[in-house]
Amino acid sequence: MAKYFFSFIVIFSSLFFLGSFSQLKAETFELSSISVEGNNRLSNAAVANYSQLKIGTAVSSQDLSDAYKAIIGTELFKSVVFERNRNNLLIKVDEYPTVNKISFEGNRKFTDERLSKLLSIKPRFVFTPSGLEKDLNAIELTYKNSGRIATKIKPKVINLSNNRVDVIFEISEGSTVEIERINFVGNRSFSDGRLRRVLESKQAGLLRKLILRDTLINERISLDKRLLTDFYRSRGFVDFEIYDVNAELSEEKDAFFISYNIKEGPRFEIGAVELVSSITGFEGSGFSKFLTIKEGETYSPVSVQSNVLRLEEKLRLQGYDFLRVKPIISRNIEELTLDVDFVMEKGERIFIERIDISGNTATFDRVVRRQFFVVEGDPFNPNEIKAASDRITALGLFSDASVNVLTGTTQSEVIIDVEVVEQPTGTLSFGAGYSSASGFGGLIEYKERNFLGRGQSLSFTINTTKDDQRYQLSFFEPMFLRNDLGLGVNFSLDDTRKQNAAYDTQNIQFQPYVVYPLGIKSKIKIDYSIAQTELSNPFGVGSIITNEVNEGKITSSRIGYMFTHDTRLYKLGPKNGVLFNLGQEFIGLGGDKTGLRTTLKAAAQKETFKEEVKLTAVFEAGVLTYTSGSSRVMDRFFLGSQKMRGFEPGGLGPRECLNRQCGLTNNDPLGGENFAVVRFEAEFPLGLPEEYGFSGGVFYDIGNLWSLQQVNNDVLYEEGSWRHAIGASIFWKTPIGPLRFNFTEALKKEIHDRDESFDLTISTRF
Repeated sequence: MAKYFFSFIVIFSSLFFLGSFSQLKAETFELSSISVEGNNRLSNAAVANYSQLKIGTAVSSQDLSDAYKAIIGTELFKSVVFERNRNNLLIKVDEYPTVNKISFEGNRKFTDERLSKLLSIKPRFVFTPSGLEKDLNAIELTYKNSGRIATKIKPKVINLSNNRVDVIFEISEGSTVEIERINFVGNRSFSDGRLRRVLESKQAGLLRKLILRDTLINERISLDKRLLTDFYRSRGFVDFEIYDVNAELSEEKDAFFISYNIKEGPRFEIGAVELVSSITGFEGSGFSKFLTIKEGETYSPVSVQSNVLRLEEKLRLQGYDFLRVKPIISRNIEELTLDVDFVMEKGERIFIERIDISGNTATFDRVVRRQFFVVEGDPFNPNEIKAASDRITALGLFSDASVNVLTGTTQSEVIIDVEVVEQPTGTLSFGAGYSSASGFGGLIEYKERNFLGRGQSLSFTINTTKDDQRYQLSFFEPMFLRNDLGLGVNFSLDDTRKQNAAYDTQNIQFQPYVVYPLGIKSKIKIDYSIAQTELSNPFGVGSIITNEVNEGKITSSRIGYMFTHDTRLYKLGPKNGVLFNLGQEFIGLGGDKTGLRTTLKAAAQKETFKEEVKLTAVFEAGVLTYTSGSSRVMDRFFLGSQKMRGFEPGGLGPRECLNRQCGLTNNDPLGGENFAVVRFEAEFPLGLPEEYGFSGGVFYDIGNLWSLQQVNNDVLYEEGSWRHAIGASIFWKTPIGPLRFNFTEALKKEIHDRDESFDLTISTRF
């Protein structure tokens, strides 16, 4: 109704002008004077200036028409009328009112402040029907994007004295419309459930009134189409297409049904791989060793592009700045393979004139600029610029980031134009949780991913349970001194009060570290730490713990490294691959004891049965040796539920029991200086709607914890023995995080081990 009203005003104004303009003679006349009537806010000179007419010049009917359009186009006047008396022109205007106050009624979903930011009309500014219509559309779109498609907004304009108005938006929000079902037509290689996990949009299912998951947003549909296409093509389906996406509203208008009509096409593997040169006198065969793509692999455009970037980087380091690598793909339909020829060719001699950055009000230019591995004056490489654009997006500091290449001052130069849209990067979280080991606890956490606009991370965490209080302060600079060197520092204070033990502990630690990538899949972390540990307030403990308590506060200083190699792809490719961690800590640099702590972790993961079942195998081991002094219980290894399921914390391994009989007291888990664990696991769907967030798993764990420097006749299991446990798991994705319920049975254990048939933990990757 409002739209028809606005159209009427425009038509009426135009007709009124034509009627008034007909009074003017069509011939040209010399303008002698301009006078204005009806204006209150604006001066005569301002109105005359809007007309763009000049006294003393010849004026035609076309000039008058243009003058009218210019004045009415300012959107300051309801109407404009021209009256001519000989060579004199009278301009009669009727001004639009000014806005006195804007208010909202009926809004619960969004605050007044949030809605006010959407408006173009403001208090003390001119009110116009076109501005009101624009603002109505903005508010309606905001509600629509939040799932309130049934929202109705009725504007009221109340006339006041002195040509002022109050504007009231009467809002009837209606209910949220959730996505009930997302279906796929044409998928054979993957189930609907597997494809739904790819999409950003989520379905709420039949219980949408209780399980609010997602609403329909057109922009997100476009993103989902890209995600689905990337998913299939990264798995070799190079001919994948999305024919159509239908979004239908239920008859009750309380739910959406989305259907994707797709064509998978055949799956292709990598055929022959060659590196060739199109440049006379340059073979480049020595660069073949840098290719990581192999024959027989599933074809992935991501893998091809990463090899292009790798080769061009190696060529640049060898001084070949203007050589480009172009992948040429050849099909073998009969064998369903794609031959890949990486062709080295001459590129244009184009240089980067400058890099312009805009849109960053809080973030320093250097945070964006350091994502470019080139500077002004360097050769222009389109692939490197694309990679820099991806790195800017990956920062997570911007809601939108675009990198465009513009023509420079000369034909041999380009300008890199970067436009970003900043988003909030700080979070303050409050939470509560429960674990079978620690009981109920509370959490307060502050995180800032763009500290002071420098792209640095700062976090502070307070995590408390009945028997444990942990405080942690962390800082990380991702690009210290150079683009690929990260610098961080952690400070932590951990206090326990008889947590799964008959004594209290305190650990204060300060740890600076650096992280350096060794390749796309590998990195090394080097750290130094100094810690002060203390055992206190023992109750009913044996001689070993008593002696360690009597040592008082111990200061330990150590330097260490952690090498990590991870071949898993988390975003587009299948989550198949291996993880290898090797870490060592050299103890005794400035502390009271000297020794070496070594840990090893090797894991493999594979998704099978159309990526519905995830198989995991993990091996972990550790060795702790002291060349001077001896270990304390806080230094030694323990096998908690994250490493060995089926046993309580401290439930297996060496322990001290009076007269080798473990009772309620004098039953001290001592930990071990050596451990080894092997875990096998399969995770699979339970057949329930995935919107409920449930999946299942089965596992089999084998573990051993042994070896102590300090022993006596009351110590059991120091020489170690292998324990076995089997179990089943239920995984539940909740708003507070992924929960894991383990139901276990210890197949082999020692007499005084403390096994556990159930535990609840936060689910983590291996």
